[in-house]
Amino acid sequence: MFVDSGIAPSGTLLGLLQRGRGDGTLHALAAPRAEALSALWHCVLHDPRRDWQIEDRSLYYARLHRELDAGLDAIERHLFAPEDLLCAPDEAAVRTGLALSVLGHLASYGTASGATAGEPALRLLRRYATAGANWQWALDELAVRDDDAGLRPLGPAVLARFPRTPEGEAELAAAARDAFEPRPWRLWAEDPAHPEQAERLRRVREHRSFDRWQRQLRGSGPRPGWSVREVLDWAQEGYEQHPPQHRVSAAARCLSAVAGVEERAELLEAARGPRTAARAAALRHLADREDPGVLDLIEEAAGDPSPDVASAALSSLARMRGTVALARARRWAARPGDTLPEGLVATAAEMLACHGGPQDADAVLAALRRTVRLHGPDADGLWALVDGAGRLSIVCAAPVLRHIYRETASSQLRGRTARALAATDPSFGAGFAIECLWDCEESTREVAAQHAATGDDRVVERLRRLAADPAEEAGVQSAVRGRLRPGPGR
Repeated sequence: MFVDSGIAPSGTLLGLLQRGRGDGTLHALAAPRAEALSALWHCVLHDPRRDWQIEDRSLYYARLHRELDAGLDAIERHLFAPEDLLCAPDEAAVRTGLALSVLGHLASYGTASGATAGEPALRLLRRYATAGANWQWALDELAVRDDDAGLRPLGPAVLARFPRTPEGEAELAAAARDAFEPRPWRLWAEDPAHPEQAERLRRVREHRSFDRWQRQLRGSGPRPGWSVREVLDWAQEGYEQHPPQHRVSAAARCLSAVAGVEERAELLEAARGPRTAARAAALRHLADREDPGVLDLIEEAAGDPSPDVASAALSSLARMRGTVALARARRWAARPGDTLPEGLVATAAEMLACHGGPQDADAVLAALRRTVRLHGPDADGLWALVDGAGRLSIVCAAPVLRHIYRETASSQLRGRTARALAATDPSFGAGFAIECLWDCEESTREVAAQHAATGDDRVVERLRRLAADPAEEAGVQSAVRGRLRPGPGR
């Protein structure tokens, strides 16, 4: 059975806001202000996202923050709590990244309005950039929102974080190299008020370039003239290191350059051999070439006791597009689940969802229902199946798609589900599409702008507000203008 996502039920205000659903904003604005603020702060200060690198929440929470006139005291206490300085870098990104991004959007709104409403948010970001553990995130927010006069004074405090030792200079070079936006570093390097700072950054930049040149000279990858055996050995050698170096993808690309017809027997042997990484690289290469013998090898490897081997087999299968592979996928997807490895059946169904035709609708629908029943509305395999239900216009999938939409904790999956519902559910325009106008994901708001029924008074007003919002993405605003533009039948 599936594991609970760890967030509040979807029927509660907190659960709606944690998911980033449009109904979360609508319910928060209708709820008592104290209750709405409590739920908002819980979300901002305890990031609910499954993957903060691909899911949006910051603009969603910043908009609600403005609607509620929430103030910044709670964020300030959170950022400068004593535990902040005890966090490792990865922990700090999870602990304060969302709050810093919300501050960034609040600063942008203040700047765009021509008033000083964003100045408190800017001051808080500047202060955290000089004293907080997650200072690089704060600096990146400032780099795209603050002016030169606000950024220049931060240089001495930021550079003081790095001791003038070889290790400190190396850390400074890495920080400057990894900055999402290099603008502050350029300002500091050109600041005439701090010539010593400029000289230090110049030396760091030269050292960084020299290090890059040395790494290129010391490259340990495959060389021209390597044989198939040497490429496979290189992949296996990386796998056996501690910690392992994952070279399967690189080795498969190398094999495409060095392997000819005469090496096919050697590759087939490696693809069923005992060496994990060599086997994975050979499977990947043969699958990319749509080799007629690779499907039997994939079926065998998918049931291997080694998770690494089984995973490599399934990822190789997922890359195949040919008619022979699709025909075999249909056979696998139709087989009872207890006669084949579960992963093989699931991957076969995902292939049909992505590349199959109308004749595969029943198999995709069955896999969608089975995955939700066994693994819940947040299963990784749902992404392809949801897309497939929309691509194949499987009308019978609408009820399970509605369930996924309501319950998933992933705003990215919810957005995909909204697109699928637009293609399968006639009630989408007058139903979920309306709340999607307030959704946290740009792509979901864009779908809503294209499909939301304008018979609801809230829709036209929301479209107008999105069209005028300086923080809204271009794709959403383009769709909004298309709906607001007068024309036949509008």
